[in-house]
Amino acid sequence: MKKLASLLFAAGLAIASGAHAESNLLNVSYDVARDVYKDYNPMFQKYWKEKTGETIEIRQSHGGSSKQARAVADGLEADVVTMNQATDVDFLAQKGLVATDYAKRFPDNASPYTSTMVFIVRKGNPKAIKDWSDVAKPGMQVIVPHPKNTGNGRYSYLAAWGYALKQPGGNDKTAADFVAHVLKNAPLFPSGGRDATTTFMQRNIGDVLITFESEAELIAREFGRGNFEVVYPSLSVLAEFPVAIVEKVVDKKGTRKVAQAYLEYLWSKEGQENAAQNYLRPRNAEILKKYSAQFPAIKTFTVDEVFGGWAKATAAHFKDGGSFDQIYVQK
Repeated sequence: MKKLASLLFAAGLAIASGAHAESNLLNVSYDVARDVYKDYNPMFQKYWKEKTGETIEIRQSHGGSSKQARAVADGLEADVVTMNQATDVDFLAQKGLVATDYAKRFPDNASPYTSTMVFIVRKGNPKAIKDWSDVAKPGMQVIVPHPKNTGNGRYSYLAAWGYALKQPGGNDKTAADFVAHVLKNAPLFPSGGRDATTTFMQRNIGDVLITFESEAELIAREFGRGNFEVVYPSLSVLAEFPVAIVEKVVDKKGTRKVAQAYLEYLWSKEGQENAAQNYLRPRNAEILKKYSAQFPAIKTFTVDEVFGGWAKATAAHFKDGGSFDQIYVQK
């Protein structure tokens, strides 16, 4: 009980409550998804009440994606996980908590929306940052979450690596050298995406913040639209956000039916609208077209296409002794 209490405290739970709830769900999610689910949970509660007459309580936990996955593995009783990288859900599948075929249990590889990595720069873009090559220049200060511990950081790392690979004459050696220059420009590694935003916007550290496209709107809401600019690089990585049911927990609590519905509703028209309104690219083509003004066209590659999937990418780059460790020793 003491261990679980500490996990709950560390995870930072938020509650979307209903009077006299007849059941409850815990959604363990990544750091910058707070607003997405703050808006989504009441929508689902209303839908579920109208459909079944049942009042449910939804609790929410946010933090660095990999840390959240480890908390679930250590006993945090999530009914569902909504992560920002497949490797964290794969980790839970290896622990027997999530179905090994979770990606086939929902549409679109179990990712109800997507995003990509962009640059947040100071007002007026004083350092004239236009692409990844600018981020790697000497003297640039780059804010990016820790690549070994966060989905945000890993996507940023792989985006830079993939960009370098696709340049004329690009190969793993030139990519490693390029990413080394980017990382040398990082004065520190924040613990998660939201911590990185705070470092850049509130502490005023850095010339550029590398983050999810969706974070730009959250920054605008919190800090004002006139304090920064968004720069889209010539090439970036497609970020997918897999969701899954935590099998042992829903069977123990008897919440499988509502947990299944909670995740399925992310693909509903309402769920997709909510994703778009929180600057996540919806899978629904009609809704994506409706919001095309806020989602500029950008050339992207997938982790599967360039790295052979998350398992291979993680082993090559983020495991102990991988490319990140080799580069960081030289930093």
